[in-house]
Amino acid sequence: MKTPGRTKIIELLKGATGVTITAKGWVRSKRGNKQIAFIALNDGSTIHNIQVVVDLAKISEEQLKPVTTGACLRVTGKLVESQGSGQPVEVQAEEIEVYGSADSESYPLQKKGHTLEFLREIAHLRPRTNTFGAVLRIRHAMAFAIHNYFNIKGFYYIHTPIITASDAEGAGAMFQVSTLDMNNPLRDEQGAIDYSKDFFGKHACLTVSGQLEGELCAMALGEIYTFGPTFRAENSNTPRHLAEFWMIEPEMAFYDINDNMDLAEDFIKYLVRYAIEHCIDDLKFLNEMYDKELIERLQSVCNTDFVRLDYTEGIDILLKSGQKFEFPVSWGVDLQSEHERYLVEIHFKKPVILTNYPKTIKAFYMKQNEDGKTVRAMDVLFPKIGEIIGGSQREESFDRLMARIKEDKMDMATLWWYLDTRRFGSAEHSGFGLGFERLLLFVTGMSNIRDVIPFPRTPKNAEF
Repeated sequence: MKTPGRTKIIELLKGATGVTITAKGWVRSKRGNKQIAFIALNDGSTIHNIQVVVDLAKISEEQLKPVTTGACLRVTGKLVESQGSGQPVEVQAEEIEVYGSADSESYPLQKKGHTLEFLREIAHLRPRTNTFGAVLRIRHAMAFAIHNYFNIKGFYYIHTPIITASDAEGAGAMFQVSTLDMNNPLRDEQGAIDYSKDFFGKHACLTVSGQLEGELCAMALGEIYTFGPTFRAENSNTPRHLAEFWMIEPEMAFYDINDNMDLAEDFIKYLVRYAIEHCIDDLKFLNEMYDKELIERLQSVCNTDFVRLDYTEGIDILLKSGQKFEFPVSWGVDLQSEHERYLVEIHFKKPVILTNYPKTIKAFYMKQNEDGKTVRAMDVLFPKIGEIIGGSQREESFDRLMARIKEDKMDMATLWWYLDTRRFGSAEHSGFGLGFERLLLFVTGMSNIRDVIPFPRTPKNAEF
């Protein structure tokens, strides 16, 4: 008899019974007695395992010896209604082939629970756990939804450079890219490293943002977005920071700050709704295991209007709150996560879009307000996360942009191409950045950003 082709477990669990099928996957557990064995098989297509029932009169105990937790199998058998509770169907095994065994002494993912800290040490195996299978399926769904949203809206996907000579944020925390001999780099007459002899002929780094290049394309194509890896060489070990992460950055010609806020709110609601509609089994698992309020919180974001709040008014609320904050509050400070979460979780009890920040704490490219003190910045603040989106209306005036660059003592020579967009056909435009992993923290209910990316890059950690 010809063996039927593989059917994914997600399909088997809703398939018709009474047919012969083939499933392939990894063993999550095996139990039983001298007459019968039960194997929980998972192939990554769903959070749910399929139960394989083995009659030891047909398949001997000797044949089942290599079938241990972690082993990879092919199972052919009849799909039948399950006799026990917990699953609608099960497979009565007729043939079992072991593709790859797993030594039960050394395989680290046994049936007992494991801490997330331990799983980070074996990031090459953690996708096989229920938790990381769920997170990675949701990560895929969110990436697809991002492209889908912008495609429906008529935006164009632009690939901005990974290697760049410009520091978009003016922060200076960048990873260098060089082919010079680090033990004996070429130096100029002053003794400084001579980057003119380097591969790109200048000092080059990994990008911290695709925004500036995105703006150039928006000033020709109208509405664009980028979605790619970005890098920050900050020595930060918090549960909210990575050295390598992914960013979504739309840039839109002819959008003012209000259009920008409208788009940000609509975009994030679309993504959360998409997760609820397409990832509900994984969300239910994470809701049960990690965050009992996860699904309720996701639904509340979809069903509420975000608060639009002026920075000055936000500072006033914090000062009058009577709350004792670790970081003192005053006009002109950059809000910390504790301040943002107070506004969102305690005061308003809904997401907040904070606008009109002091220009001294924001980037050079943000449009200045007439008061000379504030800029048309916007941060979208979410429960449990704090800031999830940061954006602004961009400064379209050449003279004002030049003044701000001089004020911040930035290197004008590396920004000549950016300034050209203000020289030639400048227009009102806006954009924002959404950290993909910050979004995933919110959608999954996980508490550490290292647990929503397959292989986290953090200070002193570039394993795998």
